[in-house]
Amino acid sequence: MPALAQSDQQPLERSFCVFDPVGANGPLFAITKTFQPVALREGIKLNLRAYTDEKVAAEDFKAGQCDAVLLTGTRAREFNRFTGSLEAMGAVPGEEEMRLLYNTLAQPNARQFLINGNYEVAGVFPGGAVYLHTRDRAIDTVEELQGKKVATLDFDEASLRMVRHVGASVVGSNSANFAGKFNNGSVDLAYAPAVAYTPLELYKGVSPNGGVFKYALAYMNFQVIIHRDRFPDNAGQMVRDESAKRIDQAYDIIAQAESEIPEDVWMLPPEDDVAEYDKMLREVRLSLLEDGVYDERAIRLMKAIRCRVDGSRAECSS
Repeated sequence: MPALAQSDQQPLERSFCVFDPVGANGPLFAITKTFQPVALREGIKLNLRAYTDEKVAAEDFKAGQCDAVLLTGTRAREFNRFTGSLEAMGAVPGEEEMRLLYNTLAQPNARQFLINGNYEVAGVFPGGAVYLHTRDRAIDTVEELQGKKVATLDFDEASLRMVRHVGASVVGSNSANFAGKFNNGSVDLAYAPAVAYTPLELYKGVSPNGGVFKYALAYMNFQVIIHRDRFPDNAGQMVRDESAKRIDQAYDIIAQAESEIPEDVWMLPPEDDVAEYDKMLREVRLSLLEDGVYDERAIRLMKAIRCRVDGSRAECSS
């Protein structure tokens, strides 16, 4: 491991590749910039590069062209299955559970779960609940999804399984093109967090007859991953500590984004349906766990957190 740069030495220059669908003017890039002065105090000069295509960012990181990278939790799964399971379907129902989860992972004794070979997940940020966006409000039950086209992240086994489970039709997409497919009508539905609604212009696909289904399919996150041999040993914990300090800032961005979706666009599922959806997501989640897509320790941890927040959940008695 390189030693920390002393005050009389040149700082350690390291590249940080940041996925932000909006590019260098986006909110993710803005949050990442606030890490630069903190890193510099520790003797590391971070050179930021913005990527609008997440796959390219991940491949450049894997090839060693980036010393650190910011990716979505789903894309991060290939570098760490534990943190790549945090976006599991229905595993994190809301903000309270998410905060508990992040506080747990920011503790120094959680580091063992964040290291996989030479990769270390140095920080996790909330991206908000993932909602189903539809071009037609008549699609308001699981039965109505049969045969409908859904823009589906084709590298994500969980999403593919979920879409097939409800009998809908998979239209392979990625983070760079799913919004365009939804907006121009080549798919009937897409899923995304509220932070994507305005910048990716999803309102174009939603209007005039569509809506956003207010039920959290999953909870999106963004992860900072580093090549451990290119940073001081304490760098990961330093980023986690800083991430924890910025959690409120991240939630402010999410709250602002959710408030930008007009009241009449939201579609509220009836209470009875919610229990059914919870059960369905649980079935899909457990089948993915069985097939080794998810990490069992992460799934157990999130269940413990769900039951701590709401002990009346059906799963908490088992």
